[in-house]
Amino acid sequence: MEISGKTALVLGASRGLGRAVALALGHAGARLILPYYDWPDSVEEMRQEFSRLDFDYLALPVDLREEEEVKNLLSQAIERYGNLDIVINNIERGGMPIVHGPYTKEQWDLEMTTTLKAKWNVFQESLPHLQKQPEAVMLVISSIAAITGRTGPAGLLFNDGYAAANRAVNALTETWARQGAPHLRVNEIMLGFFEHRHAQQTKGWPLLDRTQQQEIIDHTLLGRTGKAEDLVKTVLFLIKDAVFMTGTTLRLDGGYVLGGEKIPPMPEGMGGDLTIKT
Repeated sequence: MEISGKTALVLGASRGLGRAVALALGHAGARLILPYYDWPDSVEEMRQEFSRLDFDYLALPVDLREEEEVKNLLSQAIERYGNLDIVINNIERGGMPIVHGPYTKEQWDLEMTTTLKAKWNVFQESLPHLQKQPEAVMLVISSIAAITGRTGPAGLLFNDGYAAANRAVNALTETWARQGAPHLRVNEIMLGFFEHRHAQQTKGWPLLDRTQQQEIIDHTLLGRTGKAEDLVKTVLFLIKDAVFMTGTTLRLDGGYVLGGEKIPPMPEGMGGDLTIKT
C-alpha cells in the first residue's frame, strides 16, 4: 500500500511510540486522525510539533472506552477526510506491579476496559469504513505479556490483568482478520520491553534497581530494550510491503520470550558403530 494520500487513525499519538508512528506516517504523506484523552502537556507538544511540520491532522479528545465517543470520532473523521485507510490500534493501560502494588479490582477493570475493550470499540466502528477501501490496514499493538504472564523478570512490570487482556487481544486479531478480508489486512505487533513501553522513559523502570533492570536486558537475546525506530520500521513494512500477510502476530521483543532458556553443549553421545544394517 502506498501511504501518501491515505487517511490514518493513530491511537496514542500524543506520547512515546504512538507519537513516533504518527510522525512516520505524517512524513510519508498520510492525513492523520489523532484521538487523545489525558496527558495534556504531551497533547500540546504533539499539536505544536505536527503543526510546525505542516501535517494535515485532526486531533480530538476521545475516551476510547466509550462506544458513542468512538462513533463520534469516526463520524468527524469521515466528514473531514471522506475515507479511512489505516488504523494503528495502539491503546492500553499497562498496569505495572512495581508502580501500582498489589492487584485490585479497580486495576483489573481498567485493564479490561482500556487494553481490551477500547481496542474492540475502535475495530467495530472503523471496520465499515475500512472495508469500503480497495486495500486497508489495521495494526494491533499488543504485548508479550500475553505469553509471559507475570513471570520471571517481567513479573515486576506486567500484571495479571494486563497479561490476560493481551492474550484476548491476540485471539481477536485472528477474528478481525477473518472479518476484514479480503480488502482489510489485520496484523498484530506484540511488543517486548521498549523505551516508553515498560522500559526506559516509563514510571516503572526507574523504580527497579539496577540488578532488576539488567535481568530484563540479559533475558533479551539481543541484549537491549526496543527503540521507537524498531517499531516504526515494522509498522511501515506491514503497511507498505506485507501485502499477502493478514491474521499474523509478529513478536517484536528482541528475543525476550526465548531468552530464558540456554542451549547446552552438544553431548558426545554413546559412540560406537552406528551403521544401519539391513
